[in-house]
Amino acid sequence: MAEWLKNAIFYEIYPQSFNDSNGDGIGDFEGIIQKLDYIKDMGFNALWLNPCFDSPFGDAGYDVRDYLKTAPRYGTNDDLKKLFDECHSRNMHIILDLVPGHTSVEHEWFKGSMKPEKNEYSDRYIWTDSVWEEPEGLGCIRGISDRDGSAAVNFFSMQPALNYGYANPTKPYQHKPTDPAPMATRQAVKDIMKFWLDMGCDGFRVDMAGSLVKCDPEYKETIKLWRDITGYLKSFYPQAAMVSEWGEPQYSLAGGFDMDFLLHFGPEGYTSLFRSEKPFFSKKAQGTPTKFSELYDISYTSAKKYGGLVCIPSGNHDMDRLARFRDEEELKCCFAFLLTMPGAPFIYYGDEIGMEYVENLVSKEGGYGRTGSRTPMQWDSGKNDGFSAADSKNLYLPQSSSPDRPTVEKQQADPDSLLNEVKKLTALRHANPALQSYSDFEFVYCRDNCYPLIYRRWCEGQNILVCVNPAGEERTVTLSFDINGKIIYHLKKEPVINGKTLTLAPLSACCIEL
Repeated sequence: MAEWLKNAIFYEIYPQSFNDSNGDGIGDFEGIIQKLDYIKDMGFNALWLNPCFDSPFGDAGYDVRDYLKTAPRYGTNDDLKKLFDECHSRNMHIILDLVPGHTSVEHEWFKGSMKPEKNEYSDRYIWTDSVWEEPEGLGCIRGISDRDGSAAVNFFSMQPALNYGYANPTKPYQHKPTDPAPMATRQAVKDIMKFWLDMGCDGFRVDMAGSLVKCDPEYKETIKLWRDITGYLKSFYPQAAMVSEWGEPQYSLAGGFDMDFLLHFGPEGYTSLFRSEKPFFSKKAQGTPTKFSELYDISYTSAKKYGGLVCIPSGNHDMDRLARFRDEEELKCCFAFLLTMPGAPFIYYGDEIGMEYVENLVSKEGGYGRTGSRTPMQWDSGKNDGFSAADSKNLYLPQSSSPDRPTVEKQQADPDSLLNEVKKLTALRHANPALQSYSDFEFVYCRDNCYPLIYRRWCEGQNILVCVNPAGEERTVTLSFDINGKIIYHLKKEPVINGKTLTLAPLSACCIEL
C-alpha cells in the first residue's frame, strides 16, 4: 500500500479545460504547472489527470492512439515529466488515467490487426472469424479492412476492444485469458505502466477496470488478471497507487487495487446522495440516507477486508456538476460530508467554487450530455475568466455566460465563500488523523427518510463525531450516549448540545472531538 494515500486529497483535472498557457484555447501541461501552488494552497496534495496521451479525441482522449506519447496539444513527454517533477517538489503526487480496455482505431496495434496476413497484432483485439458474425455480447465494427471478421468495440465505434480473453470461451475466435495473445496484451499494459512510472508518475486511475476479461459475470478471471498486473507493479513500484473505475470494491480490491470509487452507475447508493430525483443533500429534505448507508456498509467492509479504500468523489467528467440544481449553502454541506468520510476524497476541478453545469451545449469529443460538466475553469475577471488568451470562439468549450458565475478570484476575496469553506475542511482533515483515509468509521444516526446524518471517525488517540444536516430546517436528535467533547469545526451555527440531545441548525455541520 502506498503510504502517501493515508492523507491524500485528490484534485481531478480535465487537462483541456483547466488552464491554457499558450493561447490556443485548450488547456495544457504548462497551464497545470502554473496553478500547482493554488491547488496545494487549497489543501489538495494529489492530482488525477484525465487522459493526456496521443489521441484523435473521438472520446476526449479515452481513445488512445499512442500510449507512450503525450497529446501534442498538451505538450511533450518532457513537459509531462516537468509536471511530475513540479508536483513532487511541492510534496504532491500525480496519477495518470490509463485506458487498458480499448484503443483508438488509429492505434498502430489496431492497424496491424486489420491486415489479412498473420502478424503479432492479429489477436491483440477481439475479432470474429467472419464479417457476418458479431462478437458475443458486444458491439462491433466491420467491413473496414481486407481481414475477414468483425472487431468488437467497448463503447464508441472508434474504440476496438483489446483482447484479454473470455472467462468461458464458447466460440472458435474466443481465447482463454491465459492464451498467448491475451497474455501479450497483458504484458503490453505492464510495459506502458513501467514507462510512465519510470518517468515519475505516482500511479494510475484505470478506466473500466472490471471490463477486460469478457463474459466474466463474477469477475473471477478479471480479478486474477489484475492480481497479476498489480502484483507485478507493487513488486517494483511499492509506492505506486492503483485506483479502479469499477464501483464494486469487493472485486476491485480483491484484484489488488488500492482504491475504488462509488460511481454514478450501478447500485443507487451514491446517486441517492447527490444526483437523484430526491437527493439527500438538498435543503428540500426529501431524500433518505439509508440507500447510501446500506451500499456503503458493504463497500466499507470490503475495503477493510482487503486493506484498501472506497472513495466518494464530488463528481467527475462523466457526471453532472455537483452544483447543478444546488446553491452554495447546500454545496457547503456536501463538502462537509465529502471531506470527513473515509477513503481519499476526489474533488473535480471547479467543484470547489461551485462551477455550474452549462446547459444545452453541442457535444464535443464524445461528451454528449457530459459536455456541460467539462467547460473551462473560471479563474478570474480577465478575458475568458482567466482560462485562455484565445479568442472566445476558439476555446475548447464555451464558458458559462451567467453574470454571477463563480471564479477563484471572487471566492478567494470572500471569507464566507464555498472555496474558503473547502479550504477549511481540507485543513481540518490534514490536522486530524481520525478524519483521514484509513481511520475507522461507523454510522451513529442514519435513519430512513430522516435528517441529519451522524457518523463516527476514529483512530488510536482520537475520536470524532461528524454531524451533517443538509435539510433547510433545524433538526434535533437524541443519541444513546452523552455528547461530551470539543467542537473542532462547525458550518453555520454551532450545534446545541444537551446531554444526549443534539440540535443542528438548517444546512449546518459540525465535528466534535469526543
